This record gives sequence, C-alpha cells and structure tokens, in this order.
Amino acid sequence: MQQETSEILAAIQAGTTPAEDFPHLKLPDTYRAVTVHADEAEMFAGMESWDKDPRRSLHVEDVATPELGPGEAIVAVMASAINYNSVWTSIFEPVSTFSFLKRYGKVSELTRRHDLPYHVIGSDLAGVVLRTGPGVNKWKPGDEVVAHCLSVELEDAEGHDDTMLDPQQRIWGFETNFGGLAHLALVKANQLMPKPDHLTWEEAASPGLVNSTAYRQLVSKNGAAMKQGDVVLIWGASGGLGSYATQMALNGGAIPVCVVSSPDKAELCRAMGADLIIDRKAEGFRFWKNTGPDLKASEQDPKEWQRFGAKIRELTGGEDPDIVFEHPGRETFGASVYVAKRGGKIVTCASTSGFNHSYDNRYLWMNLKSIIGSHFANYREAWEANRLIDKGMIHPTLSKSYPLEQTGQAAYDVHQNLHQGKVGVLCLAPEEGLGVRDAAKRERLLPAINRFRNV
Repeated sequence: MQQETSEILAAIQAGTTPAEDFPHLKLPDTYRAVTVHADEAEMFAGMESWDKDPRRSLHVEDVATPELGPGEAIVAVMASAINYNSVWTSIFEPVSTFSFLKRYGKVSELTRRHDLPYHVIGSDLAGVVLRTGPGVNKWKPGDEVVAHCLSVELEDAEGHDDTMLDPQQRIWGFETNFGGLAHLALVKANQLMPKPDHLTWEEAASPGLVNSTAYRQLVSKNGAAMKQGDVVLIWGASGGLGSYATQMALNGGAIPVCVVSSPDKAELCRAMGADLIIDRKAEGFRFWKNTGPDLKASEQDPKEWQRFGAKIRELTGGEDPDIVFEHPGRETFGASVYVAKRGGKIVTCASTSGFNHSYDNRYLWMNLKSIIGSHFANYREAWEANRLIDKGMIHPTLSKSYPLEQTGQAAYDVHQNLHQGKVGVLCLAPEEGLGVRDAAKRERLLPAINRFRNV
C-alpha cells in the first residue's frame, strides 16, 4: 500500500504529470481512512450529547479499496473537512449511521458494498481523479476536482426536477460509505466539480457541503430566494455554515444581521464586511427558562423573543428580517419564528442544538410567515456555489487544518464549538499550502483569501 500511495502522491505533487499517466498508477488494495465501527454504536449509551467524545469513536485505519462501479470515480483525496454530520456519525446521533448503510445495501447488488461493519466517513474532498467507471465521460483520471455530497440514484421520476427530492437521495459519507476523510474516496461522477485553481487543497476542500447548503437555503428558488435589500438574520454567522450565508448575503446585496456568541466571532463577521452584529452572550439572551435541572423540562420565554426582536430593529432602523437563516434548531427556533417579518421566511436545516422544535404558531399563521425546510443542494446549486468560489466572489472560511491521524480532535472541536469557520483535514497532502495551480489569480485574490482564512 505504501508504495502505491507514494507514487500517487508524487504524481499529484509534481503538478505536471500527463493525464494519460494517471490510469497507469496502481491503486492500493487498502487505504488509510477515518472510520466508526458498528460494534461500538452503543458506546455512548445514556450519555448527554455534549459529553460524547468523537476522539473515542473515530478510528484511523487501513480499509479495503472498494470495487469501482458504473458512473463512479475513485479519487485520491488530498484534503477534506469536518462537517456537523461527521460529529453526528461519531457520536451515533440521532441514530447510528449503520442503519443508513444497511438500507442502502439493500437497493442493489452494487450498493451492497456500502453495508460494512465499518463506515468511512466524510462529506467533503479536494483531490485528483484516479479511475472512472463505465459510462463516465465528463471526467478522466488526472482531473483535479472537488466533490459535493449529494449521492442520488436518479431512477425515480421525482428526482428529475430537483434531485434533492429523489427518494434515493443520500448524503455521501454520512448515509453512504467510502467518504472523504481518507486517502481515497468513492463518489458518483455527478458529484464532481472542478477544483478552483487558485486555492490550496485544504482551502478547496472546506466549502463543499456548507457552501452548497447555504446557497440552496438562502439564494436558490428552492430556498429563501433572497433578493437585494432583504434583511437576513443569520444565526452562527461566523461558523462553518453561517460564514457562507453571511458572504452570500453581502455579495447578493442583502443586509445580514449576524448573530454570534463572542467578541472574537463578532470581529470575524466584521472582517467579512458585516456591520450589523448581535453578540447573544454579551446581550444575555436566554430563550429558554430552566424550570429544573433537565433542559427538556424547560419552557421558552417570549419576553426574550421580544427583546431580541427589538435589538434587531435597533440595528436595522426598524425593520424585521425578511429571511431568518435557521440551523441551530431547538434552542433558537421559537425566537426565529417570532422575529421574522410579516410574510417573512424562516428557512431551516441541520438543527445542531436539537431536532424537536417548538414555537408559538400564532406568530406564524396570523402573520402569514413561511417555514421552508432545506437540505444540502442539487447538482446545479452545488455547481453554482462552487462557481462563486472559483470566481473569487465567495471565499473559503478555513480556520485550522489537522492531519488525518488527528481527525478525532478536529471533530471534537466542532462538537464543542471550539472552532471558527471550517476545520480542515489533510489527507494525502503532506502539509498545508499545496495545490495552487494559478498563482497569478491567487495573488490577485490574496487579500480576501487571507482575511477569510483567519475566519
């Protein structure tokens, strides 16, 4: 394995290896990957989510290289990144992801490969195509790519208007096996997009899931369909998802109101160009009243919703949000429904603080507001979001990168909210800063890249 991996890395690092040489590089029989194990799915039973430690459940080990099927590609992964779905997988919440793999394994003889006693996780990558399966024409070995995380079978009519509505839609590396936190990854060819050539491997890997998610949630007609002048309330505006929503609001002529939880995070929003910022901890907002030691017995405090709405209007000159960009979920959802303007939209995904939302329906129905569910993005939306990165209109918000062997610590940082922006993982890349192919373009965009790199 070591020799084959070294030869692959050397070819990629050279940057001048002819494309026709890549098909002749021998694939290793096994490769290094970050996994969870099915026989450990109950290891955190009875513990609160906050106390579950990804460093205990994530393993870095050698696994067998999967068979390549029609319409698929094997990619040498130079870098990947941590998403919240990696945290969910590592703490086996809300359910063990092995239930996803088992269901997927029943779809066909080919998908049976995914039903294994281990799960190679990860829903981002930047790397180089090594092999393509039958029926793949757009991509070839040697292509430098990033991957979005929509895996779809496209055998049902429902998916042909919007692939996110396909009944066999899954998130690669979360609901499928052979994900991006590894030296190799197996993807469908229609997950691939060109790597922005001014970015390093780790920068290029970091936007994929969150940038596309933010695009559909905020910009797309399938989400909030944001327009110029809209007031957009963005929770967690300096985080992995919120930082892209903040950039899209600014880039699209909207007015972001950024909600953060510390002065440092407020400064990061200012660095992105946002002016209207609420530090919820400094302001002391507590949307839930604790009625006992068990938070599940708590109730929400409408007076805090009112105070929060007044703070927003103070910043906006009296305007309520046209759009609320919701992803914390349980902790904030009641406030989000309350503060949206009459006829406004609350567009929601993720629910990182809890999936069971509650709100006062009077503020929804009597004020003609809309709740829109949003989940990742279809290929067109992901492609458009990647194009914005390639054009230098949106920038990666990468704060730190770990080596593959320390993925457990990287996931722990995200789980405990110790991070800013995205947390990257170096897979085959031996160090940061590699992979830039257009130095002139990077030099032109470097001030913005560096500003957002610190996010």
